[in-house]
Amino acid sequence: MAGGEDALSAGGNSLDDLMPSEDDLLYEEELLRNPYSLKMWWRYIQARADASERRRHLLFERALRALPGSYKLWAAYLSGRRLVVRGISPRHPALSALAHTYERALVTMHKMPRIWLDYLQLLMDMKLITQTRRTFDRALAALPITQHDRVWVLYLRFLSQFGIPVETAVRVYRRYLQLEPTHAEEFIAYLKSKERWGEAARRLAGVLNDDTFRSIEGKSKHQLWLELCELITKHPAEVTAESIDVDSILRGGIRKYRDEVGRLWTALADFHIRRGAFEVARDVYEEGLCAVSTVRDFGLIFDALSHFEESLLAAKLAAAAGGEDGADGMETDEDDGTDFLLKDSGDDTDLRLARLEALASRRPALLSAVMLRQNPHNVAEWHKRVKLFTGDPTKQILTYTEAVKTVDHDKAVGKPNTLWIAFAKFYEKHGDIANARIIFNKAVQVPFKYVDDLATVWCEWAEMELRHSNFKSALDLMRRATSVPQRPRKLSQQEERQLPVQERLYRSSKLWAFYADLEESLGTLQTACGVYDTMLDLRVATPQIILNYALMLQEAKHWEAAFQVYERGTALFKYPHVADIWAAYLKSFVARYGGSKLERARDLFETALKDCPLEQAKPLYLEYAALEEQHGLARHAMEVYERAIPAVPKDLRLSVVELYVSRATDFFGIAKVREIYESAIESEPPGELPEADIRVLCVRYAQLERKLGEIDRARAIFVHGSHLADPRRDR
Repeated sequence: MAGGEDALSAGGNSLDDLMPSEDDLLYEEELLRNPYSLKMWWRYIQARADASERRRHLLFERALRALPGSYKLWAAYLSGRRLVVRGISPRHPALSALAHTYERALVTMHKMPRIWLDYLQLLMDMKLITQTRRTFDRALAALPITQHDRVWVLYLRFLSQFGIPVETAVRVYRRYLQLEPTHAEEFIAYLKSKERWGEAARRLAGVLNDDTFRSIEGKSKHQLWLELCELITKHPAEVTAESIDVDSILRGGIRKYRDEVGRLWTALADFHIRRGAFEVARDVYEEGLCAVSTVRDFGLIFDALSHFEESLLAAKLAAAAGGEDGADGMETDEDDGTDFLLKDSGDDTDLRLARLEALASRRPALLSAVMLRQNPHNVAEWHKRVKLFTGDPTKQILTYTEAVKTVDHDKAVGKPNTLWIAFAKFYEKHGDIANARIIFNKAVQVPFKYVDDLATVWCEWAEMELRHSNFKSALDLMRRATSVPQRPRKLSQQEERQLPVQERLYRSSKLWAFYADLEESLGTLQTACGVYDTMLDLRVATPQIILNYALMLQEAKHWEAAFQVYERGTALFKYPHVADIWAAYLKSFVARYGGSKLERARDLFETALKDCPLEQAKPLYLEYAALEEQHGLARHAMEVYERAIPAVPKDLRLSVVELYVSRATDFFGIAKVREIYESAIESEPPGELPEADIRVLCVRYAQLERKLGEIDRARAIFVHGSHLADPRRDR
């Protein structure tokens, strides 16, 4: 700073230094002839670059008096003056003189932003707050709007200096945001740094409500929301003083940002806690628990509420402990409670403790409600919720009622009919059969998605009547459920699928099977046969129902009627479903008639084998052969065995050949056996045997010939079989 003052005093005080020298006469004469020549003045000044500062300043002053509108002269003059005063004290008179020079320059240079910026920087260095602010305002008023951004950069830097009044800075920032509304985050950051929490929250809320706002710091609306929540909850008093509707703001965020619902609910409750409104905070927590739909948000709110209740309880216990230390035992032993209002000390510790315990016990039910809000059509979750209220029949009934009203059968996950059934069984378990019947009666009118669901409800209703020995009611229910609706014309399958399940219930095999079992157990043979015949006419019978019907008739000794049922079953079904019917039919027929109706039995076997697939043919062929062996001709049995070899799968043909050889040995001797072996070994497609099985037959055939002493024949068989063997593989 001393160096700057020395520069100001350099050049002496003599007027001789300021007078023109002989070297200056040329310039002076030229300027006398043309005093408004910028070029001549500029050459004169440049030629005296090594002159004293006072001499140069005098030249500039003379030039500017002649040419006050020259930016070049003013810029060079002011720049030189700034170099002279650089580093001196802000209170030095030279700085004030320079400021006055700038004011003179701005008379004609008020449209030049560079002059304004240098002047403003000088005033900032001089620490003249009020004058600087007013000069900034003058600059903004003088310059066109397109150049304001250059001034505002310096203006904002001025506001960040130490000692600037906060209110001044706030007002200036408000003006700045009118020019650059996208820079609202800078203002908000400044307000936070100055602890102006209320206005910061109001500005941040305004930014969030502006759909056109784009953060220059790259923050998303979600991040700005979280900042606002933190600001509101940590400084509720200041925010409330700004008349900000915190409740509406946070609830708007809850509706908008579904992935941060738990955090926003806890923020709203925390806001009320810091205000001292504990009951309101508790209500907010409860509302949040009843509104969230994810387990994560639920856990966040529940933990916050638990901590809140524990904190209140701990504070109450601490206060009670302090109060006990000062008590002197003034209480009397007798207290009948009549003067409760007069003696009540306001100690609600037990209430708070009970409230905390109730909260912990409610957690499973609250969590179940969250899961149901995720998917109210989740049947399994409704069943779990009912189990939570075990021991409280009223709540269980209310839960069942809500469940059957809420679950949409088209959107249900699981079987919705189980809710109705469980509801009815609940009444039955408690001995209320009348209400159980009412529930079942409502259930059978529900438009379930599948016929099987409705059939299950009818069956459960009938089983309930059976458990209470109401046999006639059970039969009446089944008759009612299986009644065929009267229609003006026969509908196609496509048209029938469009009808409600109640109109299609009569085609449920499950329902008819249950009805048939009831008639067999409780009705007569005629009524049971009527049920089975109706099932066959409606074509809803299954192979198992056919077998049950036939077995019932056989037990009643109605053999021909049973065989007719088998015939109808074989006409209704094809392989592979008819295989069991044919097996039972043939076995029953042979057991009943033996060889007395041999031709009819042969016709049955031939019909069964006509369309039989390879995989199911072997048992039928073996039974057919056994029939011929026992009641027919051995020659016919051999023919059956021979037909069976190509009619069964390749992997089963060896076993058929072995059985064929065994039976031929018993009936016809070695000649027939040799014929069987040779035909099997030399078989051709499609009835050929696998090579591995042929090698086995060759070995057995050769062993047989060796036992008979036919060595040459055995050798020839081995030679033939060797062509099918590989020494590297077959050992």
